[in-house]
Amino acid sequence: MRILVVHNRYQQAGGEDSVVAAETQLLADHGHEVELWAEDNINLSIGLKGKIEAALNTNYSVGSRLIAVQKLRRFLPDIVHVHNFFPQISPSVYDACMDEGVPVVQTLHNYRLICPGAMLMRDGKVCEQCILGTPYQAVLYGCYRGSKLGSFVVAHMVKHHRKHGTWLNKVDRFIALTEFAKSKFVEAGFPEDKIAVKANFLFDPLLNPEGSGSITPPFALFVGRVSQEKGIQTLLNAWSGNTNLLKVAGTGPLDALLENQSNVQSLGRLSSGEVSQLMKEASFLVLPSEWYEGFPLVLVEAFAHGLPVLASKLGSMVDIIRDGETGVFFETGNAEDLANKARWLFDNPQERKILSANARSVFLEKYTADQNYHELMNIYQDASKQRAN
Repeated sequence: MRILVVHNRYQQAGGEDSVVAAETQLLADHGHEVELWAEDNINLSIGLKGKIEAALNTNYSVGSRLIAVQKLRRFLPDIVHVHNFFPQISPSVYDACMDEGVPVVQTLHNYRLICPGAMLMRDGKVCEQCILGTPYQAVLYGCYRGSKLGSFVVAHMVKHHRKHGTWLNKVDRFIALTEFAKSKFVEAGFPEDKIAVKANFLFDPLLNPEGSGSITPPFALFVGRVSQEKGIQTLLNAWSGNTNLLKVAGTGPLDALLENQSNVQSLGRLSSGEVSQLMKEASFLVLPSEWYEGFPLVLVEAFAHGLPVLASKLGSMVDIIRDGETGVFFETGNAEDLANKARWLFDNPQERKILSANARSVFLEKYTADQNYHELMNIYQDASKQRAN
């Protein structure tokens, strides 16, 4: 099978980019011919002219459509898998595929197609106003990067393609990362029968381990962006009275909050190998997110390492984590509940050991590369049948 993978990278690399790289490698490892068409947002033009061009192209880029046609005619793919078209590639890639008769699969990594801010979050709280209402509401609040003008541009993209049936008619199969995410897109009017649920996966880090878990004092681990939506403030409030160590791997706009915090060690951005070593040594992972996470790759990494997860009971986390089996939930945004649950995990190593074994078992059952490959192939086949009909 020949597969054209389409991805618009963000200026700050994240889990989505890692998923694209892993899936591309997975397909190549199984003998498929894969070509990656990647645009990089770091190359966006600056200045007024550049911003105007970017705004016009966000809704529909004629230039990207021409590039897509050229790639389709040269590479002759059997399927086009779009991970992210925002903002440079734009939905015009779908029209190029329709003209050339190539089926399209679109992964829904976030909520951009129904929420200009992409996170269903506003002012630090979950917000679903744009699911059923007009996306132009986002302009009032500057939901896209705090900019009313930027929010208007993205809201126009969402509204235009909703009105013209782009999501209904030009994509053969969508991939939602969890049943919860699927439910939100269906609520927003996406065709339920076109949305498959396929989780992210991880190449097993314990098949060829480099080093092993060492005996260290118990510590909890946070891995991710140090930002409001990730629940950093709640986490630090909870840790103010905790005598055990919390290690934070990551950076973000709230880095300053980590300074001079008792029993909190800020490690900055680490390599995947360094994170893996930390997961072998940690007592549990903390995931205090306060927005509807898609499917954070760090969760799969934790399960792969047999690391229990202490997570906020919100959105997709309820689909992924089994409370009392692979992890423990706390009430979202409740620092006292988080502190109590963390204390319980530290104080009960035998129960942690059971959670650890369960987490590893779930990884082997649901999130391995082989399992993901078979699910992806089924989705590609369904998309091909849809286009043929």
